Amino acid sequence: MTRHAAELVLAIAAACCAGAALGKSSDRQQTMQVEANKSDCTVTDSGPCVLTGNVHIVQGSLVIDAARADIRQGDGDIQSAKLSGSPVRLKQQMDNGGTMNATAARVDYDLQQDTVVFIGGAVVQQPGRGSIAGERIVYNMRTGQVQGGGGGDEGRVTLQFEPRNRAPAAEADTEEQD
Repeated sequence: MTRHAAELVLAIAAACCAGAALGKSSDRQQTMQVEANKSDCTVTDSGPCVLTGNVHIVQGSLVIDAARADIRQGDGDIQSAKLSGSPVRLKQQMDNGGTMNATAARVDYDLQQDTVVFIGGAVVQQPGRGSIAGERIVYNMRTGQVQGGGGGDEGRVTLQFEPRNRAPAAEADTEEQD
């Protein structure tokens, strides 16, 4: 792989990680490892880059696994990244010590619009905080807004909100017996 192609792969992974603004902020300052069975990257400022087969991206506490990553550039900058898999899996430590887990058939990052779209059986969980599940979940990196949809006429989105001051299970059982 040429130096420019290697830089492109790193930029791709950085683009993918930009969507993880929900996660640990220090991760963006960490070295990134990108592995795949194959890469097919054009070494121009506007060429595509496709990573296929066991795509594995690690940066700090962020771990992304996908079957394929399609990256598009324009004028030397990453424009979009589309990850697909069975499913795509993301896991990242949060600044508050919790862990964010997400899965979807496809994850689309649009760096021009600062959005991440989870598509197909999408689930985003933050233990202790809650979760959202649906056929489509859109996260706006600029505003922090999350939108979910069930897809189709009968589809539904499911949200679960955890109480902030939940008593540990053992304490709750003891209190009920008194």
